[in-house]
Amino acid sequence: ERIPSSWKPRPLAGSRLHLARSVAGITRLLRVFGHLRMIRSSIQALAPLLLAASAALGGCTTHYIPNTDVEDTDFNRGVVEFCEDYRHAVERRNVAMLLRLADPKYYEDGGSTDTSDDLDYAGLKAYLETKFRDVKAIRYEVRYREVSGGRNEEVYVDYTYSASYKIPTPKGDVWRRRVADNRLELKPEGQHGYRILAGM
Repeated sequence: ERIPSSWKPRPLAGSRLHLARSVAGITRLLRVFGHLRMIRSSIQALAPLLLAASAALGGCTTHYIPNTDVEDTDFNRGVVEFCEDYRHAVERRNVAMLLRLADPKYYEDGGSTDTSDDLDYAGLKAYLETKFRDVKAIRYEVRYREVSGGRNEEVYVDYTYSASYKIPTPKGDVWRRRVADNRLELKPEGQHGYRILAGM
């Protein structure tokens, strides 16, 4: 069949446009791959620094004595262990042990200017040997918050306690409970020992 003499090939505008778009797309992809290679090279170069920073941060992590908010150091552990001896003596109502833990210069001002509620070692001894002995049972739980230094090498131990105690009443024994913050003031004695100056 003969091609009519009037026929002319149509311009390939659509094909040229598609080709141009394809070339542009390939060019963008090449640029992206180039950027990715640069990023990869940068990450590889920074990897040792990132690892070193991670190790440094891990080394700065503060560790705490279990079940406390106190930093885990040999000194703080010794202080908490002493305070645990005191806590157990309270729960066992061991008056002799409590008096041994108290310093002869023990003194509390009651937190007021009224001296009538002040308590020295003699007053502490009298309380422990009378009213304290009347308590039938004691549960004394402590959450240690902070160990810090005070005046004249004294050591302050801040903690929150929950004290439950059973006392006799005309209607029979009843349980009472008290939750509060407290501070023990300790005086170093000997190589690893302490005495309580206030806070019992």
